[in-house]
Amino acid sequence: MMKRSLIFATALATSSLFSIGAEAQGAPVTVTWQMWGEPNDAQLWQQLADLVTQQYPDIKVKLQLSGWTDYWTRLPVLAASGQVADIVSMQSMRMPNFYSILDPLDDYVKKSDVKVADFETSIMSGLSHDGKLYALPYDVGPWMVFYNRDKFAAAGLKEPAKDWTFDDFKADAKTLTKDGTYGYGTQAFDFIAGPVALGAEYFNADNEFDLTNTGFADAFSKYADLTAKDKLSPVFASASDASAASGRFASGNVAMYIDGPWTLITAQANVNFKIGIAPLPRGSGPSRFITAGSGWGISAASQHKDAAFKALQVLSGPKAAEILGAAGRALPARLAQQTYWYDGAAKNVAGTRDTLQYMFAHTTPFRINEKWNQFENLVMQYVPVALTGDSTPEGVLSDIQSQLP
Repeated sequence: MMKRSLIFATALATSSLFSIGAEAQGAPVTVTWQMWGEPNDAQLWQQLADLVTQQYPDIKVKLQLSGWTDYWTRLPVLAASGQVADIVSMQSMRMPNFYSILDPLDDYVKKSDVKVADFETSIMSGLSHDGKLYALPYDVGPWMVFYNRDKFAAAGLKEPAKDWTFDDFKADAKTLTKDGTYGYGTQAFDFIAGPVALGAEYFNADNEFDLTNTGFADAFSKYADLTAKDKLSPVFASASDASAASGRFASGNVAMYIDGPWTLITAQANVNFKIGIAPLPRGSGPSRFITAGSGWGISAASQHKDAAFKALQVLSGPKAAEILGAAGRALPARLAQQTYWYDGAAKNVAGTRDTLQYMFAHTTPFRINEKWNQFENLVMQYVPVALTGDSTPEGVLSDIQSQLP
């Protein structure tokens, strides 16, 4: 029995060594890649996966596509069971919750041809945690104001300046609110990005939520009052209705709303008027904006980390960025390839390049922590009662703060 066990152990060890050696010598390797997207995105992502094999014939990338909500529901379950893919797609706003399932990329980057300076600075920071880089980005974007240029022209309004103030924004919304049309369509994330652009902070010096500080409460109230007091925006009724402003904008029911460049190509396809974009309005100080984006990291549990990093370099490389930018699927995080998005998705939207370059030049760090997703959910849940007047903005912020552990 001992002799048979020894023979089996020797054979197993030899087999393992052979497998390692074979992979090192370029034997075919299948690398799995978890990505979110709609079914009609599959062809585009598969095109990127095929790019990897074109450059590295010994590496095949197997795409595992999920819907957005399903992706984030399944990711912690897969990670806990050791079934997470080799390449994991990651959004910057969720990095504090998931960085531990990823391998830091700093050592890989140092040994490769990847140049950190080729990417937009803000998203490289957003995909890092405690000074370590955990993913290479493919897209980036700030929240900005989409506006109906036809309605501005019909109302005799000048189009927004890059450094317009909240008072300018409110005055335009008031002029545009008439004949069954609202000047502005509010939604949940406005109450985060908007106050930051006004100079407010929702964190204290210890990177913990401090929602009831005077600066944030005042800025939050300015946005809430546009709906509750000034009646310049319809109310979004619940979390499920929190993104309804895009539909109202497309139908011509609201003249302005806040969104990101990732929706521009869809917005253009759904409207019959000219779209304009402008920075979020500033307060009494200089302009400042938060940006977000997504990228891809390597699972800490991957058995093919070297092959995964080779694939990752292609997926986040210049050619992939060109493909995504030209298709309008992403404003590339790679600076040199952003022109494909400007000349494609944004070609019919005047001033897009100047506006976004202005915003990137005035970005401020997007401060998040491990409670961020809980905070976002509470904002969607509680903000509507401030918009209907059932609670004050200060009361809403107090309620949200009390439920953050």
